Amino acid sequence: MANPRLRGFTWWRQKWGRKDWAILATGFTLLMLALLVTFDTWSQETDLGLNRIFNPDPALVDLTLLSHANEKGAVCLDGSSPGYHFQKGFGSGANNWLLHLEGGGWCDSVASCSLRKMTALGSSKYMDSQVPFTGILSNDPSQNPEFFNWNKVKLRYCDGASFSGNPESEFKNGTELFFRGQNIWNAIMGELLSMGLVHARQAILSGCSAGGLATLIHCDDFRELLPRDATVKCVADAGFFLDEKDISGNPTMQSFYHSVVNLQGVAKSLNKDCVSRMEPSQCFFPQQIVKNIKTPVFLVNPAYDFWQIQNVLVPDVADPHNDWLKCKLNIQNCNRRQIEVLQEFRSSMLKALDEFQQKKNWGMFINSCFAHCQTWMASTWHSPSSPRINNKTIAESVGDWYLNRKVVKEIDCEYPCNPTCFNMIFH
Repeated sequence: MANPRLRGFTWWRQKWGRKDWAILATGFTLLMLALLVTFDTWSQETDLGLNRIFNPDPALVDLTLLSHANEKGAVCLDGSSPGYHFQKGFGSGANNWLLHLEGGGWCDSVASCSLRKMTALGSSKYMDSQVPFTGILSNDPSQNPEFFNWNKVKLRYCDGASFSGNPESEFKNGTELFFRGQNIWNAIMGELLSMGLVHARQAILSGCSAGGLATLIHCDDFRELLPRDATVKCVADAGFFLDEKDISGNPTMQSFYHSVVNLQGVAKSLNKDCVSRMEPSQCFFPQQIVKNIKTPVFLVNPAYDFWQIQNVLVPDVADPHNDWLKCKLNIQNCNRRQIEVLQEFRSSMLKALDEFQQKKNWGMFINSCFAHCQTWMASTWHSPSSPRINNKTIAESVGDWYLNRKVVKEIDCEYPCNPTCFNMIFH
């Protein structure tokens, strides 16, 4: 006999029409944005609190707005100037640069982009004038042993398409939304080159979440901007989003990416060979992007990425009876069957990384934590409480890889094997 819950779900799918699904899809994207804004605020506040223990005086770095943004056609979703935070390097790091691309999801519709432009993820009008530089951005050698004295830049994210939207897709009917992600990337890179990036001896492009995806998209572009004899590598944190169906069998993430790419004209910023072979939104998935990257990449990703579990594997639309709600809020609340599904999701990630593992100069740190971004928080990057694999923190592993001290391709055992994990708990 059919499971009554599954039978009810099938009835629910059959009874809903296109209009209902469109409304639900819009609600899904708005919910994603709300979750991302909430997480961004929570993580900054939490990290600042923990950072007072591990680093009582984190550097607060001023926001700089891009000069002549309008002339360069490089503006946020609302038309305001994009921004970045710059901290000058010193000593042996004076000619070394680390750039970090902020994360914050994507918008795939006029409704979600219009909501986004009223937040710091779509407008510099709402950005904090100062932000703490912690984790991979810290200037404290005890917290950031390899890169503490480098020139460091945090690029604020205000376009909604991983720094890859193009103005050709903008509406001509008076809808005031600007899709200028690629222009923002080009313009800020130009400004940083004039500030000394052009003379870099060592450099890293990093990013978290949607910024981690942007890191993969722009990794080779970044390499091309710098001197040939410079050591240039990329570190993508929680940016390996899977092309997986959700628990109800629907390609939720695939459909979402399709809308983002079409709305914001992202195809123009993606690998030309990939776009010529398959539907452009497929080329927005990291599994396809990494096939064409030439620059060495290090991937930091939890095998139980809570954002992907909550939005890719078990979006609300796939769980109408909230059977997964407690599990999505706290992995310790997952029942046996749910843990089995999460282990299958982990297996899918490892399978997607097969090609990544074969690349000689590439590295990875795939831990078994219920986490998301881990490089820019002191508590997860390098501190007494940081997650470890083989007794190495993420910072130590990235340092070993970047400086060619050893091959680093760390894959953790299955949850709940790692007692050092910093597992998120939502309420």
